[in-house]
Amino acid sequence: MFTRKQKHLYLKFFSMFSVVRGYNILIIVIAQYLASIYIFASDKPLKQVLFDVNLLMLVLATGAVIAGGYIINNFYDSEKDLINRPNKTMLDKLVSQNTKLSFYFVLNFSAVVLASYVSFKPVLFFSFYIFAIWFYSHKLKKRPIVGNIVSAILTLTPFFVIFVYYYNFKSVILVHATFLFLIIFIRELTKDLENIKGDLTLNYRTVPIVYGEKMSKKIISFLVIATLFPVYFLITRFDIGQMYLYFYMCEILLIIYLVLLWRSSTKTQYLWLHNILKFIIVAGVFSILLIDIDLVLNRIL
Repeated sequence: MFTRKQKHLYLKFFSMFSVVRGYNILIIVIAQYLASIYIFASDKPLKQVLFDVNLLMLVLATGAVIAGGYIINNFYDSEKDLINRPNKTMLDKLVSQNTKLSFYFVLNFSAVVLASYVSFKPVLFFSFYIFAIWFYSHKLKKRPIVGNIVSAILTLTPFFVIFVYYYNFKSVILVHATFLFLIIFIRELTKDLENIKGDLTLNYRTVPIVYGEKMSKKIISFLVIATLFPVYFLITRFDIGQMYLYFYMCEILLIIYLVLLWRSSTKTQYLWLHNILKFIIVAGVFSILLIDIDLVLNRIL
């Protein structure tokens, strides 16, 4: 049996894990390594990539910055989250704001130290990344369209770090990034529809509030149609192995998403749509293995 003190410590741990969204960071770490192995450094031996200390430092620094970003975002959105996500907010509040902010500074300092192991350039890069996340959370998040675009770019930045590290400027990477950007952009607009009650109460100037829900759905519909272009080029112009199956699945899910979008009007319905997009993103991480399925099977067997 756990003592009351031990239970309190465990609850605080899960509270902080909830604030920094540890599950999201784990997915990003896996995505960075899979992208490194199968896309950015596909010409390098597996061991060379897996045991690259510089890559490990960049991945750990990225995770620390993102965790810090979730903390500062939680800090600025605490009132809104109390309306939109009351249960999660109650868990998050088990850790005081002072503790969260202290952890925020420790994480960002750790990220800079980890980056310094590689070279001075990553130090500058992560310093700018930290500032950009803070500026987005403090200022840009409340601005329609601009906030959504910046959020999507910041979400893609962990892959840009690896992209620059390997200095791999293949056009297929740009097309992959375009598709992912569009999906993340759609997700951000869907989140605005989902959180409209809290945003309206606290005067957040999101797309649904400024331009209306119908306009938001039109923009999302346009973005869904736009995903067809990178998918077409990836399937017809580039060698992506069996990953074409993932893109076919994505377009089927996006059609279902679009039909449901125009029938949705409640928070619960928008939450389901948000979950469809999260599934597409997470599935995309593991579908990277389909680029060279023979190589995966050989490594397993």
